[in-house]
Amino acid sequence: MSRRCLAASTPAVPTARASSRRRSATPRPGRLLPGLALLLLAGCTSLAPEYRRPAAPVPAQLPLPAAAAASAVPGAPAGAAAAALPGWADFVQDERLRRLVRQALAGNRDLRVAALAVQRAQAQLGLTEADRWPTVNAAFSASRAPNSSGAQRNSFQLGLQVSGWEIDFFGRLRSLGDAAQAQLLASEAGRRSAELALVAALLTADRSLAADQAVLALAERTRASRAESLRLARLRHEVGAASQLELQTALSLTAQAEAAVAQASRQVAQDRHALALLVGGPVDEALWPAAAAVAAEPVFADVPVGLDSAVLLRRPDVAQAEQQLIAANANIGAARAAYFPRISLTGSAGLVSSELGTLLQGGNFAWTLASQAVAAIFDHGRVRQGVEVATVNRDIALAQYEKAVQAAFRESADALAGLATWRGQIEAQQRQLDAVREIARLTELRWRGGAASELERLDAERSRFAAEQALIQLRLAEQVNRIGLWKALGG
Repeated sequence: MSRRCLAASTPAVPTARASSRRRSATPRPGRLLPGLALLLLAGCTSLAPEYRRPAAPVPAQLPLPAAAAASAVPGAPAGAAAAALPGWADFVQDERLRRLVRQALAGNRDLRVAALAVQRAQAQLGLTEADRWPTVNAAFSASRAPNSSGAQRNSFQLGLQVSGWEIDFFGRLRSLGDAAQAQLLASEAGRRSAELALVAALLTADRSLAADQAVLALAERTRASRAESLRLARLRHEVGAASQLELQTALSLTAQAEAAVAQASRQVAQDRHALALLVGGPVDEALWPAAAAVAAEPVFADVPVGLDSAVLLRRPDVAQAEQQLIAANANIGAARAAYFPRISLTGSAGLVSSELGTLLQGGNFAWTLASQAVAAIFDHGRVRQGVEVATVNRDIALAQYEKAVQAAFRESADALAGLATWRGQIEAQQRQLDAVREIARLTELRWRGGAASELERLDAERSRFAAEQALIQLRLAEQVNRIGLWKALGG
């Protein structure tokens, strides 16, 4: 991220000899112009390597499932593809869910911490920028020392003072400012990443709660059905129409249903607690999902497929990793600047008098200016190792950026692969459930006519319960996959 404000090469390095002047008259402006020009040019260069975005270590095109080819947008430019991605307000098509998301964005503590991290980065940038400018202090000093003839004399001075202002000839402070600016942008990207993760987690938690409520309702219906079957089995066993095996089987299935109800009730309670934590406070009763909501269509808008891999660069976590890479690259410039002298100015201007009472009335105006240039001659390789550390940190940040891009590609590819397969699996499971329900109905009729045993009827009921529960879980998985695809593409 090299910057050049100078057409010529880096200015000559001043000597390390300190100069000090004290004059009673105001200096002529013409004598200060060269110094002011140098101050304006100072810091307009940087020793950091020029930053260029690394090539993405992934294929240029996201994979396109064959079943989803009809909804693809072939030949669409990457910018248009990125613009086509829906935000959460467009992705979520249920008003209840939108209200829930808005409540979470306002009350979630993790998101609040991420926002405060941005404010902290802003303040840190302000501190770094402030180091590039002199700090002017109001100063009063009093001293008593012998003069040239040996007599003790008082000296009082009141005025303004600048101490140790570093002139950034070699861009050390500018590089640190560039790094702080990149860290601020990384913090902002981290906030957006936290917001995206929160919305995805909230939608997933809501869908999980709806699915578990549907499982609980199914378990309660099954428990009631098996309780009735147990009652009939006992009556038949008492008159000798049912064996002990049939009675014990009915007892086992009833206990199994009661255990399923207890498990589903516990899971629903935990889901509600998790959802309340994400929201950041009590959830309005009207915002809880209904048990049948897991099967409602459509809850989420379709996400476009057939996109360029460049769309992944807009993901907040990828943008955050890139800004951290930019900051690490800028830190190399600050480390390289240590090879050159560090130049600083100290000065003061004000009234001087030998009497305190006449300081503000008859005091003389005086000013001092001192400069210092300090360069390392023998530092046991400290500067060289500092540059090496900064370079390795840049390489680490580069690897982390490339890993973030690869992880984004994999998440997107996995979600795209599931886009069609989950729907196909749901359709197959629905056909299986229809067949199992018909088997259970026919077995019930045969049992009533005496053509089927109690064990056959109970086994048919157990198969139907398992198939219905599997369909609920598949519908949940398909909706979670759609949420994951929206999140993987950057929302």
